[in-house]
Amino acid sequence: MGVLLDRNSKIIVQGITGHQGKFHTKAMVDIGTKIVAGVTPGKGGSKICGVSVYDDVNSAVKATGANASAVFVPAQFAKDAVIEAIDGGIKLVVVITEHIPSHDMLDLLLYARENQARIIGPNCPGIATPGVGKIGIIPNMVLKRGKIGVISRSGTLTYEVVDAISRAGFGESTVVGIGGDKIPGTTFSDVLKMFEKDDDTGAVVMVGEIGGTAEEEAAEIIKRGYSKPVVAFIAGVYAPHGKKMGHAGAIISGNKGTAKSKIDAFRKAGVHVANSIDEIPLILKKELL
Repeated sequence: MGVLLDRNSKIIVQGITGHQGKFHTKAMVDIGTKIVAGVTPGKGGSKICGVSVYDDVNSAVKATGANASAVFVPAQFAKDAVIEAIDGGIKLVVVITEHIPSHDMLDLLLYARENQARIIGPNCPGIATPGVGKIGIIPNMVLKRGKIGVISRSGTLTYEVVDAISRAGFGESTVVGIGGDKIPGTTFSDVLKMFEKDDDTGAVVMVGEIGGTAEEEAAEIIKRGYSKPVVAFIAGVYAPHGKKMGHAGAIISGNKGTAKSKIDAFRKAGVHVANSIDEIPLILKKELL
């Protein structure tokens, strides 16, 4: 059921005793996520939302068999936290933290590959599989079990698009917020391949934005042959030329990374491009009914 997060996932929360860690742990527990432990150095032995807290990842993994982590620690400690998770045997690390330096992410991506681990994020809303749970900060109330896989760079737009899909009666198989930084741990292309192999996913919605070439690269994969309908929405059509907008990844270089270049690439690949969020469910109805 779903990709990345399923009923076998056992999650720890790194930074569980901080304000954000506490708040979002409660929301994850409330939606049914299997949060098995928290980790904050020096706070071992305490409990947050009924979840036992450990001083380090190794202790938490040995006690619970955890295989995934949500990282809520501040940016200056995030690199060490991710390395500690991977060293502890965690294979899926969802990094909610923003403002992580690009050179730290380069080091972490290499380390994750060497240890057969996957990083989602940083600067992302996380992932959710309705009916199973979530790792991160996607609002519980927008989620509905269904057949639409969602991949998004933007946190807020993730919530709006998922809400529109849910209200239209479709629901989601899995929602993956890959984050808006220049160096993400997981890309559109990575998740597209996962959704193609997932029997619970009937169609895919991609939410992109200006900057970078990740959407164009994903369009090339679809163009070569993709077995499921894909709908795309690109934010930033009216962004002023030459001005950086929002995320660190929203930087345009020459003619690459513009909204037009992404929309053109998707259309050439046979992707249905929505002009607004409200249009996404209308296209899905046309394609799936």
